[in-house]
Amino acid sequence: MKKILFLLTASVAIMSCSKVKDGEYLITGTAKGIANGKTIILQGQDPTTQMSVNLDTVKVENEKFEIKGKVTEPAFHTLILQDANGPIPFILETGEITIAIDKDSIHKSKIAGTYNNDEYVKFNDELTKTQKKLIDFQKNNTQKMQQAQQAQDTATINGLMKQYTAIQTEVQADSKKKYIAYAETHPKAFISVLIVKGMAGDPSADIKKTEALFNSLDESLKNSTNGKEIKTKIGQAKLPAVGASAPPVGNAN
Repeated sequence: MKKILFLLTASVAIMSCSKVKDGEYLITGTAKGIANGKTIILQGQDPTTQMSVNLDTVKVENEKFEIKGKVTEPAFHTLILQDANGPIPFILETGEITIAIDKDSIHKSKIAGTYNNDEYVKFNDELTKTQKKLIDFQKNNTQKMQQAQQAQDTATINGLMKQYTAIQTEVQADSKKKYIAYAETHPKAFISVLIVKGMAGDPSADIKKTEALFNSLDESLKNSTNGKEIKTKIGQAKLPAVGASAPPVGNAN
């Protein structure tokens, strides 16, 4: 019996063993149909200039590639495949990340393996559903708009623009609700801190709501670079406006 328990314990230990340690990442990629020697560049963002910088470069071998290194906190990065028609955005964080490149439709590349990347994929899928009404309208009316412009048919042009604006307003309102609902229900997700950061930089956003969402975030997010920026912005937003009257100190005689 003891021998069986020991074997079970050993098996669990082996299965749970990760290829990376805390603070490390491993990107394991597949590049089906991509020739050997094609380069893949890992790009990040310079914290000072906010410009894209190349962090690593690898070559495809037998339709596979691998990138590993160290990371301090989650942040958006991109993979740039040689001769591809666009970047592959993903969240670089501690853990094993898998990326399956779709060379024909680069935006359809599959990203998985870590909590934040899985959440990023699901979040994007939900946003796509919300924005479908606007995308469908554009697809169905592009030709009609072009014909109206060529014919200088202002009535048709104005009518289409009015419909587009109405749908756009509706989609923006629905998207905003989804952003807030996501941040409320996913306090540990990297996307949530980005949502709150966006609210903190929006003068029209409710500062009390922004602060409440910030306070509900996981401590790791609050102490991150983005979290510290949010805290600063909230503090600035709560300061009295320049030229505003000071509150009364006591009763006037």
